[in-house]
Amino acid sequence: MITKSTIDRIMEATDIVEVIGEFVQLKKRGANYVGLSPFANERTPSFTVSPAKGIFKDFSSGKGGSAITFLMELEKFTYPEALRWLAKKYGIEVEETVETIENKEEENRRESLMIVTAYAAKFFHESLLETDEGKSIGLSYFKERGFNNDTIRKFELGYSPDQWEAFTGQALKDGYQQEFLEESGLSVKRDNGSLYDRYRGRVMFPIHSFTGRVIAFGGRTLKSDKNVPKYVNSPESEIYHKSNVLYGLYFAKKAIRDEDNCFLVEGYADVLSVHQAGIENVVASSGTSLTVEQIRLIGRFTKNITILYDGDAAGIKASLRGLDMILEEGLNVKVVLFPDGHDPDSYVRNFGTSGFKKHIEDNKKDFILFKTDILLKEAGNDPLKKAEIIREIVESVAKIPDSIKASVFIKECSHLLKIDERALLSELNKMRLAKAKKDSQQQISRPVPVEETLLDESTIKEAREDASQEREIVRLLLLYGNRMIDWDGIANTYVGPFMIAELSDVEFENPACKKFVELYRTEVENGILPEEQHFIHYPEKEIVDLTVTLIATKYTLSENWYEMHKIMVPDEQVNMKATILGAIFHLKKQKVGKILEGLRSELQKTPSEADQEILLNQYMHMKKVEKTISDYLGSVILK
Repeated sequence: MITKSTIDRIMEATDIVEVIGEFVQLKKRGANYVGLSPFANERTPSFTVSPAKGIFKDFSSGKGGSAITFLMELEKFTYPEALRWLAKKYGIEVEETVETIENKEEENRRESLMIVTAYAAKFFHESLLETDEGKSIGLSYFKERGFNNDTIRKFELGYSPDQWEAFTGQALKDGYQQEFLEESGLSVKRDNGSLYDRYRGRVMFPIHSFTGRVIAFGGRTLKSDKNVPKYVNSPESEIYHKSNVLYGLYFAKKAIRDEDNCFLVEGYADVLSVHQAGIENVVASSGTSLTVEQIRLIGRFTKNITILYDGDAAGIKASLRGLDMILEEGLNVKVVLFPDGHDPDSYVRNFGTSGFKKHIEDNKKDFILFKTDILLKEAGNDPLKKAEIIREIVESVAKIPDSIKASVFIKECSHLLKIDERALLSELNKMRLAKAKKDSQQQISRPVPVEETLLDESTIKEAREDASQEREIVRLLLLYGNRMIDWDGIANTYVGPFMIAELSDVEFENPACKKFVELYRTEVENGILPEEQHFIHYPEKEIVDLTVTLIATKYTLSENWYEMHKIMVPDEQVNMKATILGAIFHLKKQKVGKILEGLRSELQKTPSEADQEILLNQYMHMKKVEKTISDYLGSVILK
């Protein structure tokens, strides 16, 4: 367990804008920062970071919290993992109350897999640099490809010895469990139950997570045997989902943000060579077809993707349809072709950084125009093929969410295809109308959640009102709990303890609100007046979610709002007595109303006169309580 003093040092050092800025492109807006949600697919920013409060709030998904919560939500870290990540970022030594042997045993299964892959990366890297076999085979190969020592160390390149159990035997000897070696894909089980190395005799390319931890591997054979697969990649596991990973993104994300552009290549060597040449905003889909998840990863940092293809015409044609997904996500796509016989790796090695950049600048084309050009050449003079091409091009343009951008492409394509612009626009509108109808039908046919169909409207409304009043109490505790009271007849105490004392006879029903009030009461009883930061950084998610939801706001008034519009927005702080007591008595009135409703129901069901008299006395007592509350609130109850 990490000590409280270490946690405090981490919290003090953490800059939430700096942390989240590594994952989301943020822009300053007033006192806050905004960006596109990393948790939802959106085109209008609804993700807000408040540096003053140290919180983020995503109004698309409802998620919110501290920098720690963000890492837990996005990277699926446990609470200790998030703390350790922040500690590493800010150079803070982590002190633990109980000594743990992390590399041998960990309660969390996911962390165990991470530890095994980290061990494997170290083993392969040391095998490359420190063994005779690794130097003569693996290191020689990397040097022949032109990779220098800095690149080899930065990307943790390695070599797996050409033996059946070199890695597996050492890992088991060092105490790593067989189940994690097998689940991570590092070792394969034989029919007799024993394990052997998956990557034997291959050079190794570790694949890093968004936060820099090794989660998988790609292994390339150096043998010419055609029966041996050229590449062997890690299987899917709890920590590795290939559709959600881009090779090199951990090393490229800052440069992508700075350059406002991402170069997308095909293989590991392309990334390494281009990165080594000083062009660091480069990633690869690692041989897999590009996925929506990968596109959205890039979209966190830039809206501009430049795809770098080698001269393989068949490969280009096959990938064109998949690239429509990039347009659909609202990103700008340009394409660069390299001459036959060259790919990004070979071109940058032959022509250097300046030659590589010049080739890109001279040859980049917008994807739609590139696609039109490629397909036209293929169609030749065949009118039927040309008609198919026109439809395919318009389908791509229809994917673009920005209408102005789409109309510009229609104009350009009209010129290239030698067809009337109005005909293309007509076809475009038909496609968009068909898509809108389809989306509308899907929306209408979406089933109503079972939970809501089982409840009548009055029950749902009542539950919402209960939660609303209870959440108002929590909100006031968060915002004003540490304010001193100086009201007529009440002084020398704080709002928080006063509210807790006044609500000692109230039973909260909303689970999160109930838990919050219990925590607040415990802190007050221990002589501590908790502030909002205590709950923002609380280890339990439901408390953090409740806190951030209540203190975060999507909209803020401009400082010169009143001067511009002469409209005064009511301020609840002007009369704090009315604000606090009003909330307390509204909640009590609501609870009393429910008690009265229950007593009325019991009176109708109870045949015994003696029992009815008891219930009636209770009912009359509660009516008096209700009247007292109503008198204060200045309302009249009609029954």
